[in-house]
Amino acid sequence: MQFIDLAAQQKLIRNDLETRLKKVLDQGAYIQGPEVAELEKALAAFTGVEHAISCSSGTDALLMALMALSIGPGDAVLTTPFTFIATAEVISLLNAVPVFVDVEAETMNISPDGISAAIHALASGKAGDHPLPAQCGAGSKVARITDSCPVRPKAIIPVDLFGLAADYDAINAIAAKHGLAVIEDAAQSFGALYKGKRACSLTEIGCTSFFPAKPLGCYGDGGMCFTNSLDLAQKMRSVRVHGQGSHKYENVRIGINGRLDTMQAAVLLSKFLLFPDEIERRQKVAKRYNDLISKSDLFLVPKIFDHAPSVWAQYTLVARENGMREAVLKHLSEKKIPTAIYYPTPLHLQKAFDFLEYRKGDFPVSEDLAGRVFSLPMHPYLSEADQDQIVEALLAFKG
Repeated sequence: MQFIDLAAQQKLIRNDLETRLKKVLDQGAYIQGPEVAELEKALAAFTGVEHAISCSSGTDALLMALMALSIGPGDAVLTTPFTFIATAEVISLLNAVPVFVDVEAETMNISPDGISAAIHALASGKAGDHPLPAQCGAGSKVARITDSCPVRPKAIIPVDLFGLAADYDAINAIAAKHGLAVIEDAAQSFGALYKGKRACSLTEIGCTSFFPAKPLGCYGDGGMCFTNSLDLAQKMRSVRVHGQGSHKYENVRIGINGRLDTMQAAVLLSKFLLFPDEIERRQKVAKRYNDLISKSDLFLVPKIFDHAPSVWAQYTLVARENGMREAVLKHLSEKKIPTAIYYPTPLHLQKAFDFLEYRKGDFPVSEDLAGRVFSLPMHPYLSEADQDQIVEALLAFKG
């Protein structure tokens, strides 16, 4: 049994896939070939935005977005500690300061109330009820970077964890009140909806990943930024190619080598043919999981929200008791059921972020979830027979 079955999907598109890849080989345009522009146009239309800017990974998508917004030293960017490291990593790469905000237990997404508390703490320079990193003021562990250049909130990066959109009405309202930019980290939620709008269209800039395991994934690395701002789109296109100006050897800003190669664009165009159907299939699999597993009182199933249909990048349960997860995973392994943990260590406790001087207990919801979550096989082609086998093994666990 596969945790994610890419082979089943490939069988359905193999002929189209080979035709598209052969075309790329025949034309020889391996970088920025016509398939790249075709993909950008198709995904912009699907998402409902004016501009789509492809790039080499979801990480580079976030980095390009921050660079287009001129995020840098002295800037604080608020984000969640319960996610993959890339979200906070790009903030630190620009010498800005990640300011973590705890998540809501029900959605596992960043808390709007927590965002407001963090902004208040940054404004006052006093941690109060919200923990701040060492760089962020006299009220935290050390003094401000300099008296003349305090750390200032500049942006928010919510993460649509496991495919569920964050609470963007609340987040965007807070951002507007305080003059902050919002970057949607939709690495796991491309194709999801929030109040009738697609993920990646919900903020100033939306960013997604095409890593193979994502809802829409290529056969390597890839990503894309989405925006309705022509100015931001032009800046991100420039950043994507070494800060290029009007021609190849004019460089108007510092940039990166962040282009999506044509082969991956061809793969994505082929896979996109199936994508709307796959979204519906994922939602059916998740609902069936919920219906079957909710019979047990040992596991909390993810909530399904009518206003925000998830794309179910992962199907994640929460063990009801601390310390129970390892026994559950051992039991499932013995039954030949693959599982995964996303994410076992919150970012504020990762060694890479020791310099922020956060400590255990600063973000209790994220820490609690990190000790109890685990994910079951999830993909559009998961058969009812395999799903029954998974659930039967899970419900056989007695604690």
